[in-house]
Amino acid sequence: MSPRLEWLIDHPQHSDTYAEWIHRQFAYEYAEQPLAEWQREFAAGQSNGEWPCLIALEGDQLLGGAALARADLALRPDLGPWLACVFVSPEARGQGLAERLIEGISQAAKQRGFARFYLHTQNKQDYYARRGWTLLERFRAWDNDQWLMIREL
Repeated sequence: MSPRLEWLIDHPQHSDTYAEWIHRQFAYEYAEQPLAEWQREFAAGQSNGEWPCLIALEGDQLLGGAALARADLALRPDLGPWLACVFVSPEARGQGLAERLIEGISQAAKQRGFARFYLHTQNKQDYYARRGWTLLERFRAWDNDQWLMIREL
């Protein structure tokens, strides 16, 4: 049975866990923000439109997720929305789950009337390029090279 995709707002018991996974995975982005503060922001973001997150569940086990963020790059407040917080737990990788989550977020963005959306990554640019994303620009942040990418919907 393949994992099902649901909105995190309908499963609030998983919010703190998912926020912790993201805080750990992208630690360089959260250096200035304590975990508890991010967990509060992320939980609030499920209802205020800032971080609506689609999650993958098998039974009641959380496997991964992806968010449609209103703002995800302080350097570019002019852009949005964003594909953000993409993460699949190590034991659930290799089944195309990230791809399903990304497509789910793409559909959600399209249904909300957006013509395009954005992402930034520091090492997954090839993965996204193979899936229809194009490079908008490269920039430096968090002491590293970053890729700003765009996808038409």
